[in-house]
Amino acid sequence: MYVPLDPRFPTARIAAMLDDSQAPVIVTSGRRLPMAMELAQHGEHVLNLDELPAGSPVEVFDGALSSATLACIIYTSGSTGRPKGVVHSHGNVLHAIANYTNCIHVNPDDRLSLLYSCGTIGAVRDIFTALLNGATLCPFDVKERGLHQLADWLVREEITVCNSVTTLFRELGSVLSSSQRFPHLRLVKLGGEATTRRDVELFRRHCAPGSVLYTCLAVTETGGSVRALLVDHVMPLTWSVAPLGYPVDDVETLLLGEDGRPVEMGDIGEIVVKSRHLAVGYWRQPDLTRAAFVPDPAGTGARVYRTGDLGRLRPDDCLEYVGRKDFQVRVRGNRVETAEVEAALLEHGTLKEAVVVAQPRGPENSRLVAYVVPTALPAPDVTGLRRFLAQKLPEHMVPTVFVVLDGLPLTPNGKPDRRALPSPPNARPALARPYADPRTPVEAELARLWAQVLDLEQVGVHDTFLDLGGHSLAAMQIVARVHETWHVDIPLRALLEAPTVADMALAIAQGMASDIDPELLDRILSEVEASSKQTGHPKRPDPARREER
Repeated sequence: MYVPLDPRFPTARIAAMLDDSQAPVIVTSGRRLPMAMELAQHGEHVLNLDELPAGSPVEVFDGALSSATLACIIYTSGSTGRPKGVVHSHGNVLHAIANYTNCIHVNPDDRLSLLYSCGTIGAVRDIFTALLNGATLCPFDVKERGLHQLADWLVREEITVCNSVTTLFRELGSVLSSSQRFPHLRLVKLGGEATTRRDVELFRRHCAPGSVLYTCLAVTETGGSVRALLVDHVMPLTWSVAPLGYPVDDVETLLLGEDGRPVEMGDIGEIVVKSRHLAVGYWRQPDLTRAAFVPDPAGTGARVYRTGDLGRLRPDDCLEYVGRKDFQVRVRGNRVETAEVEAALLEHGTLKEAVVVAQPRGPENSRLVAYVVPTALPAPDVTGLRRFLAQKLPEHMVPTVFVVLDGLPLTPNGKPDRRALPSPPNARPALARPYADPRTPVEAELARLWAQVLDLEQVGVHDTFLDLGGHSLAAMQIVARVHETWHVDIPLRALLEAPTVADMALAIAQGMASDIDPELLDRILSEVEASSKQTGHPKRPDPARREER
């Protein structure tokens, strides 16, 4: 059974998933070998693909397989404070791939992007949709290479089918010129969160007239799409948020009220999926499986899964999305159980209460806000809290904003009143290092840019990007703006490895070294170096290293 683990996740989280899955073998490459050896603490065998000799014999598996054989475990955020594993069978995975293949007509001439983390059900779909149809699968690490390179790569590699979370697609649009086109793309599939009219307009501006935008309803527990909508270049856009679409083969969606009965046409109800092709259940959690996957009372052999999403059905059988029923939220296309983030915060030891909510940032985005009550004053600084969580949770689950309260507002029955929580400020957070003013024009412009992207009143030149609430999508915006302003390419990875405005100013000067007057460059670097002596910050870059770059 396949358990995909994203090496970009914190080691502690990967270790928890590895321990829970009881996987006996860790397959890795030379680049990730040290991490694999660190994780193999319970006798797991480590297979380094880079060490396999050329021409190694291939053994064909001849064991008994059926549609019910377990195929993979996909881990998602869990309300208990630990990730939970969703188990899929070979039959379920093949059914999802067949529906997707038939809907978008995948063929051997197609070139499919692989932008998702390999630890998601979307990646499983993309990988095997390509392989089973004889198409070409083209991986691209956006976090490593950035949005500018993604745009060029889509054209250069002649990608025909691009699968992306909606947020990433929006950010890609922010770096495209008005004349930039993707002539080979025939289909763009968006998922992870709602698709808006602006997303469709962005698609129409940059993709060929014959191309199609695919949006759908899908969750890890269903394995594939349960509703789908295809939008071409002429469909009237009568909505601000795209509906979830129409039924797919062998999957039925119901809308149920609080009493468990179907609601009337046009009324809001919880979206419930009935199918023979749902996930097998939750790995090693039989009670949770029985509660989430209920046999169809009609005795059809299908099972019923409550998604927690609310919807409304149109007269033409098109399903509209209304919102969430519980505290599960979507952040940058990722599903997050806020209870898991709250549990991780309380492990810090300096907090007696914590509530995490998703705050809308305009009609298309949201961010996590943590409201915390310290056990004693002074309250822990945001730097320490954020770095503590970064060791336990994936990037998308670390709150962007932390708000310290004397106590949480409560409902009459004594529960935290989430609706009464104050709006978070946009002031610079209380970091371990004090604020420092910009010292050069480049630092001043960068501080302004960072503050604008991160929605802060001010940014100090020694504040690290992650401590300010930065994340990969914000990093992509900053890197793109730096490229536009100074025509310098800053590696995205460098921005996510805790740099500062001062570091980035030096990197810009270093990157401009080949195009700038040497005396001017030397004066710029000397000014920064002189002001850095008092702070102990990085010194002038080594000229030899500039040559290497």
